Amino acid sequence: MNQVLLIDDNPVQLSVREAVLRRAGFQVSIATTAERALATLRTMRDRIGVIVTDHLMPGSSGPELVRRIRAENDWIAVIVLSGLPDAHSEYEGLEVIFRAKPLPPPELIELVHSSLAEANRQRGAA
Repeated sequence: MNQVLLIDDNPVQLSVREAVLRRAGFQVSIATTAERALATLRTMRDRIGVIVTDHLMPGSSGPELVRRIRAENDWIAVIVLSGLPDAHSEYEGLEVIFRAKPLPPPELIELVHSSLAEANRQRGAA
């Protein structure tokens, strides 16, 4: 479990985050919709340790997506990024790390690194 799944409907933000994480040495998969993300997660379940998702996407709210992820994958670390700093309250009880955008690249890298380590630890303990 060493891959990161990035989810964002904004192609510019998605490609920038992907480039930052790849340059930092992470294996990255991307999805532009919640449905595509869930399909990717189903096929790559044993490889993905961290999900980095945008809060607002067409067709699915961030909390709805996280609930669907949690229904089958309670050990995966989920990082939610949002331009709406007050949106964190929508994720209560969903065990996510919430950060307001913009998130500086070094902070994103450190957050993904520590979240991957924690997800691997939890998965190994299960």
